[in-house]
Amino acid sequence: MQGTLYICATPIGNLEDITFRVLRVLKEVDLIAAEDTRNSIKLLNHFEIKTPMTSYHEYNKYDKAKVLVEKMLSGQNIAIITDAGTPAISDPGQELVRQCHEAGITVTSLPGATAFVTALTISGQDTRRFCFEAFLPTEKDNKKERRAILEELSKETRTIILYEAPHKLVGTLNDLYKALGNRKISLCRELTKKHEENFRTTIADALKYYEDNEPRGEYVLVIEGLSREEVKAEEIKDLLDMTIPEHVTYYMEQGMDKKESMKKVASDRGVGKRDIYQALLDDQEE
Repeated sequence: MQGTLYICATPIGNLEDITFRVLRVLKEVDLIAAEDTRNSIKLLNHFEIKTPMTSYHEYNKYDKAKVLVEKMLSGQNIAIITDAGTPAISDPGQELVRQCHEAGITVTSLPGATAFVTALTISGQDTRRFCFEAFLPTEKDNKKERRAILEELSKETRTIILYEAPHKLVGTLNDLYKALGNRKISLCRELTKKHEENFRTTIADALKYYEDNEPRGEYVLVIEGLSREEVKAEEIKDLLDMTIPEHVTYYMEQGMDKKESMKKVASDRGVGKRDIYQALLDDQEE
């Protein structure tokens, strides 16, 4: 019979956050695939778990996943753990899960700690709708993609959640300020630990704060989304930069007839329909 892949969430700080089920599975499986065995051995030793480990990380995820899949096809059960939190969330475990599904291997997840959910729940930001972007692409690796994502986020109405390393925090805050403006933000660090911090402020004030205070620890940034009214105002602002004929054409291309388009343009610009009609006549005469 084939084995199973167990996705096992581990604590993001406080060791008491591990579940009884995860502890049992880590003891019962044949092998544990760990992102960093040097880090994970501390966790296993703390809970007196003697199961063998093997290294599975970003730099060997494709080839090592094939090896692990073969082991499961031969009947071994394998647990995957990350340094902290839930594997496959902004993590190389995603590739192992993909290859398991392609090979017809059963995959099951043992829920537990996840940094972005923990930060969201204490942030004070809207929790009903949110988007998780993990780490933004770096300027060095993919400058174009980073700018494209920031442009998308500038119009996002959901709460935005990002991860960031301390040495890149100020640069990312600067980029967020340029792209998103001065939004409310919660900067969370040391989650579940003794000195847990939820710094609720604005992007501009966060930049001022970190001029004098060195960022320390891994950060989760929770940023407010635009209101629908703000999105509409931004869209209208862009439309008002058009000429009146261009504005009318824009709505006609959205499927409205000319009469409806003129009425909508008049509403956007706060003028009467006659003014729009006259502008179109004047344009035809030129």
